[in-house]
Amino acid sequence: MSNTAEMEIVPQQGDFFSVSPLMIFPTIMGKFSVYLRQGDGYVLYTSAEEVFTERHKRVLYDNGVHEVYVKSAHKSHYSRYIEEYLGQILLDDTLPLRERAGLFYSVSSQVMEDMFEARMPATLDSAHFSRIQNFVSQALKFLCLENSLKSVADFIAHDYKTYTHCVNVFVYTTTLLHTYDLDDETLVRCGIGAMLHDVGKTRIPRLILDKPGKLDPDERRIINRHPTLGLASCTRMPLSQEAMNIILFHHEKMNGSGYPTGLMAEEIPLPVRAVAIADIYDALTSDRPYAKGRKPFEVLEMMRSSMAQDLDMDVFKRFIMILSGAKLVG
Repeated sequence: MSNTAEMEIVPQQGDFFSVSPLMIFPTIMGKFSVYLRQGDGYVLYTSAEEVFTERHKRVLYDNGVHEVYVKSAHKSHYSRYIEEYLGQILLDDTLPLRERAGLFYSVSSQVMEDMFEARMPATLDSAHFSRIQNFVSQALKFLCLENSLKSVADFIAHDYKTYTHCVNVFVYTTTLLHTYDLDDETLVRCGIGAMLHDVGKTRIPRLILDKPGKLDPDERRIINRHPTLGLASCTRMPLSQEAMNIILFHHEKMNGSGYPTGLMAEEIPLPVRAVAIADIYDALTSDRPYAKGRKPFEVLEMMRSSMAQDLDMDVFKRFIMILSGAKLVG
């Protein structure tokens, strides 16, 4: 290990967060310094102005170091660094698939939390779009890998939050649509729509979204506006028709009883039908303020028996096959 006597010693506690050294790429400079834990303090290993090299990585490996540390003040720099090079990390087969899956879920959740928790949908613009598009483009390559869904499933949050729900729907939808003969650009456009499908809920009062009991008719009318509110939130984003369709129509039903326009059957585009299935499945398997999450098999049986008129059952059968192949249902 490097001579720590010559290193900067940082004694403060609680101002750092740990990361895997596998998640720092040699030759790619990030705007953050890397520290090692030493007793009650930390020592500087590489500075923000210094390239993290293969030798740096090898020294850590040879000394059995599995965690390095970044200052909390530099967390935003580290997060953007990971987002920018996420594709390289996710496709690096020298890294364990489970570790890559955990990173994918962590980054995707952070991207969506930044947008949803700010609760400022009117500010969504081309910069937000570029961030989501970059993430989706890189993530899709990973989700197409064998066993990726199974590995990601271990990290899927079942304590319902709108931003993690959107991530989950994105994972299920893109895995499902990948089984159709869709080109990569179309998959990216649909993935963006899946990530943003519930963005309109940022304009719905929390008292309604988090209500533990049944909604009254007025509250139901308000929450049913979230597809149109979502599309309105994205007017400054260069969304494709596929993405706009998903945001606006994901609550339409095959028998015409959905909202906001009452589309029927083939009037509902295939990507929207896929999102509708993923949306319902994730919601029912998650703990929500008014209901505990159900087991996957129970949810699928409920969807098959009670919602057959609402859903495209051919797409639904394909969805079951994907979940079964990933061993997510018994």
